[in-house]
Amino acid sequence: MSKIACWMGLIRSLIIYWRPGRQNTLRKFYSKLVSVNDLVFDVGAHLGDRSSAFAWLGAKVVSIEPQPEINKWLRRLVGRNRKITIRDEALGGMVGTSQLAISQLTPTVSTVADSWKDRIVTANPSFSWVRWDHTVEVKVTTLDELIATHGVPHYCKIDVEGYELDVLKGLSYKIDLISFEFVYGDIEAAISCIEYLEGLGSYEYNIVIGEEKKFKLERWIYQREIIQMLVSEESSSGDLYARLVNGLDCDKKA
Repeated sequence: MSKIACWMGLIRSLIIYWRPGRQNTLRKFYSKLVSVNDLVFDVGAHLGDRSSAFAWLGAKVVSIEPQPEINKWLRRLVGRNRKITIRDEALGGMVGTSQLAISQLTPTVSTVADSWKDRIVTANPSFSWVRWDHTVEVKVTTLDELIATHGVPHYCKIDVEGYELDVLKGLSYKIDLISFEFVYGDIEAAISCIEYLEGLGSYEYNIVIGEEKKFKLERWIYQREIIQMLVSEESSSGDLYARLVNGLDCDKKA
């Protein structure tokens, strides 16, 4: 594993995610979604910029980051915050172990989704130069196991580079608010996530394009409409937000 490449990747992430002003932007956006004493799962926390914003808003945060070197820096950056609990597993559909493919120069796209990384480099031009040049075995747990330990979160943010559906398959609870990435070249994966969520409960949806910190839609829409929109927005990437209809109904689905 190249130390130079690791340092270059780390510095790149620090510049992107801890640049001046970013925390204020995150806090403003998430203040509409997260309140004091809410429990938040930050799945794929990376260097903890969002975890820090959630904690500043008064939430209790469980930050999950399986990359060993990144996890060390996550602890350095936010580990002293008593509102944040840091874990080092990956998440998936069942408890076990998996091989994590690490991109040293672009650690934000490290993934356990082998088929996704092989597919996305040709489907999405922005990934064409990415190289996953190191692998490490990591522990895998599930959202249900996290819930058994920490409780049902109000909000679960998922950023796992193509492994979103597998993460959701480890969930059998209704959660008030869930977000996950949709990526140009792999919109079908986002649609599969929506279909899985609809098996847990009735959700309404909104999207954020790219790194914008505002919702694209003035009103939240239902499954058929959001799928139509994702197909029409196929050239875009961003985050999809799913909000439980009638909210606060977080009992386990029978």
